[in-house]
Amino acid sequence: MVSPAVELHARLKGKLSVEPKMRINSRQDLSLAYTPGVADPCIEISKSPAKVYDYTMKGNTVAVITDGTAVLGLGDIGPEASLPVMEGKSLLFKEFAGIDSFPLALRTKDVDEIVSIVKAIAPVFGGINLEDISAPRCFEIEERLQGIGIPVMHDDQHGTTVVVYAALMNALKVAGKGMRDIRVVVNGAGAAGASICRMLSCTGYDAGVCTGVKELIALDSKGIIHRGRADLDRSKEALASITNPMNRSGTLSDALEGADVFIGVSRANVLTKDMVLSMAPGAIVFAMANPVPEIMPQDALDAGAAVVGTGRSDFPNQINNVLAFPGIFRGALDARASRITPGMRMAAAIVLSGCVTAPAHDSILPSPLDRGVVKKIAEAVKSRAIAENVSRLPIEEKAQSKR
Repeated sequence: MVSPAVELHARLKGKLSVEPKMRINSRQDLSLAYTPGVADPCIEISKSPAKVYDYTMKGNTVAVITDGTAVLGLGDIGPEASLPVMEGKSLLFKEFAGIDSFPLALRTKDVDEIVSIVKAIAPVFGGINLEDISAPRCFEIEERLQGIGIPVMHDDQHGTTVVVYAALMNALKVAGKGMRDIRVVVNGAGAAGASICRMLSCTGYDAGVCTGVKELIALDSKGIIHRGRADLDRSKEALASITNPMNRSGTLSDALEGADVFIGVSRANVLTKDMVLSMAPGAIVFAMANPVPEIMPQDALDAGAAVVGTGRSDFPNQINNVLAFPGIFRGALDARASRITPGMRMAAAIVLSGCVTAPAHDSILPSPLDRGVVKKIAEAVKSRAIAENVSRLPIEEKAQSKR
């Protein structure tokens, strides 16, 4: 039996198409849009490259780039099989933020080659959304692309982290706890897990904005990440340096005894009711493995959790990066930002949390379908970009934005 999703994709032949902003109905139209008139904006851009934002699609266009190595929970399924996800991401960019985007699935896993390709196509785009690239390669690729003059963000890392941080801020209000007083366990040390740890430890964030947690423990499939573990790669060694101040070792069960928060970006059914029972009173459980979470929400609630969130839309408290990336890129494009900074992401998280005025145990985040969220995040991100001097807007436009 064909699933409804497969039927939809077969009927539409994909979810995207390219539509012109003007029609060619006369020779005059042709002469302005193409030859000979098109030479005039070309000459203007050659004199002043920044005018490419005024005369072309660059300022409102993002490339969604993958190598197909970490697609959803399916893993390394290749570039062709990744394309429905990349089309879906592009659809969300357009639907929620009015941003045009192109899905580009690359037939290479070589870090140098991916970096070279992205640099080569950067003149066309106002931003680059890296997607579904496996760790630890994704860290190096994103880092090496930060100087190309346009914002580059690996959404699996940072979009997820922004939403998790916003959700945690509101969940703590429900539980009656403070960010500085909690012990957090992050299960999963891939792209999302590492980024969540950096934000919760405030590594690289404006100390005047970020409030770090009291204690943070990260785990991979072999247990607690601690200094001295012989099997750690470079990215996990970096995690060990910013987490686990007591240098604990052991299993997930060991890590969770007395913990206030569980954040799962790992795999299905690894969290048991007994583990939740061992956590501190008023425990917060974010079980975000997809499609099956680390623990089913009702099981976590039955075990005493005060707030439970998942990545799924069929349970309350959906923690999904669609709440973050459209607004972050909208703000970065509006600011003509050269990069997306940690401060810009933190600004997005704070605004996102504020979109829920009265958090409750089943309502810590706004609906992903709330169209007002993008505008609020975009304004905050743009303002932060200007404040951090990564905006390349004309001086008069910057001044106007500050008023």
